[in-house]
Amino acid sequence: MNSPARQLLSATADDQRTRRQAAIERAIFGLARQWDRVRPVYKPYVDGLENLPSDGRFLLVANHSYTPSSEILLLLYEVQRHLGRRVRALMDRRFGRFAGLAADVLAAGGGIVGTREGTAELMRANEPILVFPGGAREIGKGKDQLNTLQWGDRAGFARLAIEHNYPIVTAAVVGGDDMYKILTTSDGTWAQLSKKVSRWLGSDADLLLPLSRGIGPTLLPRPQRLYARFSRTIDTTRPKGTSHGEWLTTVRETAKTDLESNLAALLAIRATDPFRNLAPWAWRKAVMPHPAEDR
Repeated sequence: MNSPARQLLSATADDQRTRRQAAIERAIFGLARQWDRVRPVYKPYVDGLENLPSDGRFLLVANHSYTPSSEILLLLYEVQRHLGRRVRALMDRRFGRFAGLAADVLAAGGGIVGTREGTAELMRANEPILVFPGGAREIGKGKDQLNTLQWGDRAGFARLAIEHNYPIVTAAVVGGDDMYKILTTSDGTWAQLSKKVSRWLGSDADLLLPLSRGIGPTLLPRPQRLYARFSRTIDTTRPKGTSHGEWLTTVRETAKTDLESNLAALLAIRATDPFRNLAPWAWRKAVMPHPAEDR
């Protein structure tokens, strides 16, 4: 059993961690308020925010890109800006191994390791939740897989949403896959070598990234406008007479189809947008969403 002194030290450490995370959270929201000022300069194309349930009770299902911070920050910011609610982003279990400042920053930003128990607890608390079913495999895509979903057979998000009657809203984001020029394919020599090295290191192959470059030969990201679209709500309440397995497949495929459809629509919009590369002279001609656009 722990001694009273050890318990006191543990409680003190927990209190310090809580205070530290609260301070970081205030700093994050302070930065978000500063972004309010520069957002009009970058003009992210965002539509469908009106589809978000006003009570904040929904599961946001999104796609990852090669530059994952772009869609994560955009979605967290836009939902917070629209609803005034902090979104809890589900993280890969590997991030749960972080300690110290890195762990505090993730926690302050709303990040939580995406375990079944942790997600269920968030749903019982009616929190807005963000999940990327493709995980790391969507970050490490080859140049032949840009702006595509890499879900495999993953259906955990749909299963939990059904169990808790949690509405789903999909969020398609385009732009992150174009900030770097990916040079290798998903099944080429580099990919095969990466898998061998990954197995040798005892890691997961889907975590290794392809070769890429940014502006010219550098690693500086190329300027790219971001495009996001939130779908209409997907009801996860299982109809009477429908089996659990059948309904699970229906909900998963509906979310997947919605995401793929909106990714295709955003790519088409991006192709005609003079401001897609953030060229200052094209700012006034930037394509903007129509308020009543059908989604």
